Amino acid sequence: MSNPSSNLTENDTLADFSVRQFCLEGITKNVYVAGSGPAVIVMAEMPGISPHVARFSRWVRDAGFTVYLPSLFGQDGVLTNAEQGLAVLQRACISAEFRSFVSATHSSAVSAIAPGSITHWLCALARQVHAECGGAGVGTIGMCFTGNFALMMMLEPAVLAPVLCQPSLPFDDAASTGLSPTDLQQISTRLQKENRKVLALRFAGDKHCKAERFAAFEQALGENFVPQVLPDSAANPEPPPFFKHIVGCPHSVVTAHLIDEEGQATIAARDAILRFLKTVLAV
Repeated sequence: MSNPSSNLTENDTLADFSVRQFCLEGITKNVYVAGSGPAVIVMAEMPGISPHVARFSRWVRDAGFTVYLPSLFGQDGVLTNAEQGLAVLQRACISAEFRSFVSATHSSAVSAIAPGSITHWLCALARQVHAECGGAGVGTIGMCFTGNFALMMMLEPAVLAPVLCQPSLPFDDAASTGLSPTDLQQISTRLQKENRKVLALRFAGDKHCKAERFAAFEQALGENFVPQVLPDSAANPEPPPFFKHIVGCPHSVVTAHLIDEEGQATIAARDAILRFLKTVLAV
């Protein structure tokens, strides 16, 4: 698969996406849309819809899907420096939409789809885009700050194919899934009843998504949780400034730390995601 992006060292105009406003559950957000076929919602990592996130979204589009890329934080298409990226992260951590997911203290008690939460809006988005695109259902891909959201959205029946890329919340408990016990049990029951899988990816030495988190997911979801752990040596050694100086470890499997060369483990991980989506969504 060829590289569908332009220069990753410059801002991305996102000109090949249409921009739509979705007003759902009393919240209005811009969503970048491209492609045709079943819907896949790609939720950007910190610090936003970077050129690397846009590149990955184009790969999903070119695989036969309609990509919906919501603008959740940061400046769309911008390659931020380390200080700018850190500022976006800090603002998101105190935002009412995200705050309940950042700390294990809150996530253990608060439902993932409580009104006013970002996942409440995302579930509504999934319902609408499924109605628009048809097909078996919707795929969800979360990354880092949004990684857990892809699984939380399984509380919406339209969502069939969740992909968790280095799920990093909550920050203060490496062994927490970030979901309330009630939500986690409901999702686990659905996965078992419908024989569905959750695909999850991380680097072995990721300091923000540690082995303890994957172990917690595996304990809760059993064989329905399908982990892929890449060696640190597979990561791009020269990622963008935010990832080099703030993240500080192999982290973003299919974006900032992906090495776009044939035979690379990160390319194999990207292809595994696309195969998963095609299998579940019947493309």
